[in-house]
Amino acid sequence: MAGIVRKSFDSPEEVRPFEGGTGQLEVVDLDGELGRATFQPGWQWSKHVKPIAQTESCQAAHAAYVISGRMKVVMDDGEEAEIGPGDVLDIPPGHDAWVIGQEPCVMIDWRGFAGYAKR
Repeated sequence: MAGIVRKSFDSPEEVRPFEGGTGQLEVVDLDGELGRATFQPGWQWSKHVKPIAQTESCQAAHAAYVISGRMKVVMDDGEEAEIGPGDVLDIPPGHDAWVIGQEPCVMIDWRGFAGYAKR
């Protein structure tokens, strides 16, 4: 039996900054990567992660919980959703997203950040 494993986003194993100083992803590994992303006002996937990912839209599937802030998600097929604090998400690959308003959007993702914004 492995015992208790304790890690903290206050000392993540990896920090991946987004383009233009618009936020970052902090990663810890608990038998798979778990990420806390902070998206600053003005952040948009197609402007601040697309240059890193080099894909036309976000190809990560996300299973996440929104802690604070708001974000709009638009799928490649046009489906849209606005997400905010307390929302639990399942977002398939093929989308763009951006922060709504002047508050950072902070979320925890336990599926989609393994290679997200990785240089």
